[in-house]
Amino acid sequence: MISFNIPPCIDTAFDYLRQCVDEHKICGDGTFTHCCSAWMEHRFGAQKVLLTTSGTAALEMAARLCNLHEGDEVILPSFTFSSTADAVIMAGATPVFVDIRPDTMNIDETKIEAAITPSTRALFVVHYAGVACNMDVIMDIAARHDLYVVEDAAQGVMSSYKGRALGTIGHFGCFSFHETKNYSMGEGGALLIRDERFNEAAEILREKGTNRSKFFRGQIDKYTWVDYGSSYLPADLNAAYLWAQLEQADAINDNRLATWNAYWEAFAPLAQAERVELPVVPDDCVHNAHLFFLKCANLAERTELIAHLRACGVQAVFHYVPLHSAPAGLKFGRFSGIDRFTTRESERLVRLPLYYGLEEADRARVIAAIRSFYADRGRCD
Repeated sequence: MISFNIPPCIDTAFDYLRQCVDEHKICGDGTFTHCCSAWMEHRFGAQKVLLTTSGTAALEMAARLCNLHEGDEVILPSFTFSSTADAVIMAGATPVFVDIRPDTMNIDETKIEAAITPSTRALFVVHYAGVACNMDVIMDIAARHDLYVVEDAAQGVMSSYKGRALGTIGHFGCFSFHETKNYSMGEGGALLIRDERFNEAAEILREKGTNRSKFFRGQIDKYTWVDYGSSYLPADLNAAYLWAQLEQADAINDNRLATWNAYWEAFAPLAQAERVELPVVPDDCVHNAHLFFLKCANLAERTELIAHLRACGVQAVFHYVPLHSAPAGLKFGRFSGIDRFTTRESERLVRLPLYYGLEEADRARVIAAIRSFYADRGRCD
C-alpha cells in the first residue's frame, strides 16, 4: 500500500537527539529549540518566533494574546481543522463561520464584512494546502474594523503571499509541525508575533505564567509567577528532530514540489475534459506542495474513487467535515450567511499521497490508478 503520508526524517536527526541526551538537556528551550526559532525568524522575516507543543497550542496562545473573552466573536472558515475553532472557544469566544471560495478552499474574503457585529474581535484565517488567503483584503477589513488577524498557517510553512511568508502578515501566525506536515517534530508548532509589544506577554503565557525567560536572559535576578499561563514549551528532543529538517528545508520543499507538479501535469488532461478539478494557486501566491487534491463530480464519485485506489494499493483520503455541521459547531458556533460552497466542495475533495521521499515509481502507480478509474471506472492496471 502506498501511504498517504510518511513523516519526514533526516539522518542527522539521530545525531542531534544523541546530542540532547549527552548534554543533559531534553526539556524545553534548549539548543535546538533556539536553533529552530532563530532559523524561522531569519528565513521568514518574523519579528519573534516561539516554538510550541503543537499548532493547536500556538492558536490557543494567539487567542489569549488577542484578549478574547466571553461574549466576543471570531470570524473563521468552517472548512478547517477543529483546532482553529477550539482555540476560540477555549478563550471563551464564539466562532462565527463564513463560506469559502471554491477555487482555493480558503475563507471567502467578500463574506467577512457581512459577518462582523459589534462583538467581533478577530479574524482567524486558514491558508488551506499552503495557498494564501487574499491577505490584502483581509488586512484592510481588519484595519477598518479594528480587528486582530490570526493566520492559521499550520499548512503554510515555506509558502508566501506577494513575497511575504505566511504567518508574518497578520498580528499572529501559527505553524504546525505535526507528523502530517511538510516539516515535523511529531507534535509541535510555532507562534509568530508581528508586534514586539506582545513578546513579553507571549513568553509569560508560554512559561506557565512566569517571567522565567527574562531570568534566563539575565534581565532579572529571579523569576516568579506574574500572570496566567500554561506549559507550551516542546521538549528539545522534538526540536532536535525538526532542526535536521530545517537544515534541509529547500531540498524537502523541492522534493514535494516535484511530486505536486508531476500530479498536475498528469491530471491536466482530465481537468481539461472536465472530469476533475485541480488545485488553484493564484498568481500572487507561492505554495509549498503541502497537499495535492482532486475534486470529483460529487460525493458518490469520490467514495468510488477512494475505494478504487485502495483496491489498487493506494491510500487516498478526504479532508475536513465542515465544522459548522459538526456537533460541537452546532453547540458553540454559528454560520453567517449561506453555505454555498463549504459543504459541497468539501464532499468532492480527495487528497493524494504526497510526502518527502515519495518514489517516482509509487507516484506513477498513483497516476495510473486514477487514470484507470476515469478510463473505465475501476479496473486496475
